[in-house]
Amino acid sequence: MSSERGKDIVEGSSRIDPGDQQEPPTPSRYESQKRRDWNTFGQYLKNQRPPVPLSQCNCNHVLDFLRYLDQFGKTKVHLHGCMFYGQPEPPAPCTCPLRQAWGSLDALIGRLRAAYEENGGSPETNPFASGAIRVHLREVRDSQAKARGIPYKKKKKKPNQGKGSDESSSTMHFS
Repeated sequence: MSSERGKDIVEGSSRIDPGDQQEPPTPSRYESQKRRDWNTFGQYLKNQRPPVPLSQCNCNHVLDFLRYLDQFGKTKVHLHGCMFYGQPEPPAPCTCPLRQAWGSLDALIGRLRAAYEENGGSPETNPFASGAIRVHLREVRDSQAKARGIPYKKKKKKPNQGKGSDESSSTMHFS
């Protein structure tokens, strides 16, 4: 066996023990989504006229971002004048707009709130933790529930299972 190892060294080949080289762990789905959301929000701020530096971002920019995202939504939200307003399963199609679902927006804000602080933002100035954002999410939730005719019921929390704390690299940081 030792002659094999010596032969490898002489011939210039190298055997790598699998324990010697460790690749960084693959980020979890949550971490990947959080990074993607953070980068998308950063791009949104850069595309504003004039561009908004992250250090000057406030809850109004976040609210505008949430409204901007509505155009890509897939949830039918019936308007007050629609004959299907309040019906959980309408029998026919209508022209009411598609919006982002409340649950998707709520999860997005949670990820962006965490990403903001992970990228150097102060919890005290976190625009994603603003009361205005909570009010907006509550209004979206209630209006979507009424439009579908389904009352919102808060889910019971599951017991907390150990959360891993993976470090992830994001491209946008405070300066």
